[in-house]
Amino acid sequence: MNDANQIRLQESRASAIHELDSSDAEQRTMDLEQIDSRQAESNRKKLSVLVGSGIIQLPIWGFAMSYGIFQEYYSENWIFEGDRSITGIIGTTANGVMYLSMPFLFALFTRRWARWRQTAALCGTVIACISFFLSAYSTTVWHLFATQGILSALGCALIYSPTTLSLGEWYTTSNRALAYGIVLSCKNIVGTSCPFMVRALIDAYGFKTTLKVWTAIVGGSSIIAICMIPTHPSKVSIHQTRARQIPWHFLRHRSIYFYSIAIIFQSSGYGIPQTYLSTYARDVAMLSQTSGTLMLALFNAPGIIASAFFGWLSDNKKIPLSAQAVSAIPPICSALSAFFFWGLTSKGAIGLLIIFSMTFGFFSGGYSATWGGMLKQIERESVERNEAVDPGMLYGLLNGVRGVGYASGGIAGMGLLKAGTIVTSQRFAFGSSYGPLILFTGLSSLIGGWVVLWRWNPKRFLLLMSRG
Repeated sequence: MNDANQIRLQESRASAIHELDSSDAEQRTMDLEQIDSRQAESNRKKLSVLVGSGIIQLPIWGFAMSYGIFQEYYSENWIFEGDRSITGIIGTTANGVMYLSMPFLFALFTRRWARWRQTAALCGTVIACISFFLSAYSTTVWHLFATQGILSALGCALIYSPTTLSLGEWYTTSNRALAYGIVLSCKNIVGTSCPFMVRALIDAYGFKTTLKVWTAIVGGSSIIAICMIPTHPSKVSIHQTRARQIPWHFLRHRSIYFYSIAIIFQSSGYGIPQTYLSTYARDVAMLSQTSGTLMLALFNAPGIIASAFFGWLSDNKKIPLSAQAVSAIPPICSALSAFFFWGLTSKGAIGLLIIFSMTFGFFSGGYSATWGGMLKQIERESVERNEAVDPGMLYGLLNGVRGVGYASGGIAGMGLLKAGTIVTSQRFAFGSSYGPLILFTGLSSLIGGWVVLWRWNPKRFLLLMSRG
């Protein structure tokens, strides 16, 4: 009897163990399925964010990157009251206002106001649309400057900042630079196609209708893209708990300062060709309007490849280049292009001007994609010091620094164009009224690369000065 009970007891235990094993196996299978489902959903959202971030480059940057066409139209068909030269700083001011406002907007939406990102982006769309629509009825140059150079830029910045924060949060440090590079490539696609579109619209329908059509494009594309870029779940729930303060420890790092100085110099030179290349092609090189539009498109087109390339180079582990080395390549090569290609162009020399547009556009257009490497370096330094860092806020700060460069470059460009000619051969561009602009573009780009390689070491600087 005892033996029979013992046998039944063993059988019941074996059955219970089997049932537990089966239950564990089923639970593990369900867990794996849930993990796979969540991973697939996350991948779909990441793809949606990437595509939406690419689309939204059109309303944000389309006008600023095509402003040279408007600048050319204004100079040929002056219908406004006021100083003509002010139109030369509208494009660079728009870029400057956008970038300068980004640190403040990134700070607002990175944590406490994270749940309002999509709402804020939609509000920015409304502001941008109203600004472009009102600019179609401008009668004075200051009204044009206020609507196109300031108000529309504030609206576009309000679109850009929340959506770019979400992009950086959906992509981790291992592939963030590549994601930024792909999105920046889309930005350069916009810069390549929009000049032709704007030129065609102006020639066919005139200035006012073109701006009204652009208003519709900004509104439609922005709404579609914003709906495709959800806020990361980790940020949506922040308002339900006590929001943490933004960590500012990175301001004690020397890296942030020499990178900021480099970005200021690079950006001050980068905006000059975007604004004046089209008018230079017409006034000095004596090329047609179509050629001027082509120069602007060729200036932006290489950035499509360059942004993805420099983003990949910043993330690549097979070619172990430092963030300093990668970020120094674009400005130094841009400087060489300005000196040897733009500076040596002459009347009717469309070939050399095309080479300049493509080489300068490639290296300067891909510069922003190197920021992913800068962010990784500063994040790594923070980890070594056991400090917290917010990559989104850091990226916004770099954009703000770039705004300083754009604004200063635009103001300097307006003065340099009035400065006269450099004492040199009148045969080349250096000897034209654009000579000071070309020299400024090359020197500012060169300093932007030199500062990064120098690593801003005061002791080394003083040693060199003593030897000199």
